[in-house]
Amino acid sequence: MVATRPLPTVLPGFEHVNRYWDKAMDVPAAKIMPGEFYVSKSREMIVTVLGSCISACVRDVELGIGGMNHFMLPQQGNHSSKSWGDSVSSASRYGNWAMEFLINEILKLGGTRRNLEFKVFGGGNVMKNMTDIGSRNIQFVKDYIHQENFDISASDLGDTFARKVLYFPDTGAVKLRKLRETANNTLIQRELSYSKTLETDKPSSGEVELF
Repeated sequence: MVATRPLPTVLPGFEHVNRYWDKAMDVPAAKIMPGEFYVSKSREMIVTVLGSCISACVRDVELGIGGMNHFMLPQQGNHSSKSWGDSVSSASRYGNWAMEFLINEILKLGGTRRNLEFKVFGGGNVMKNMTDIGSRNIQFVKDYIHQENFDISASDLGDTFARKVLYFPDTGAVKLRKLRETANNTLIQRELSYSKTLETDKPSSGEVELF
């Protein structure tokens, strides 16, 4: 019987994220869902699948500390708290809070703003019966990064397909697969279900490699 490979120690606040050993890539991995974000300072891969949602991959290029978020709607107004717990999990479904939480967590771990690198993905128009939320998300993330005086070093945005993104915050490497078979009903149903939840539950170093 093959022994289970040990995972790096998870950072406080991220214990709820699904973590496992990825046999194909032979690395520890964390899979994030809509409304989640994850930060690591270990050699770890962060994985997500995007339809109309956006993921920003952010890291301190000197320290190799970084993470990824996954949000569905551009922004929400002022929130009552920026502390960990339910307030974060609720607010991080919105782009403005998802970006702020991710950046602040990296800075809290020793990162500096001048060393932050941004790569952004997603925003596909995969849900035909909805308004083009993908385009709104794309415009939001571009505007947010520009207004915060950062640059986007790599991106793959828009079009009509979903994407699977693998991000390695220690090196900044990204592997991206375009899921052109939008017979990906699981993803579409997940985003439709998630979008309905949002409507009813209002909370108080390198190039991108295709694989």
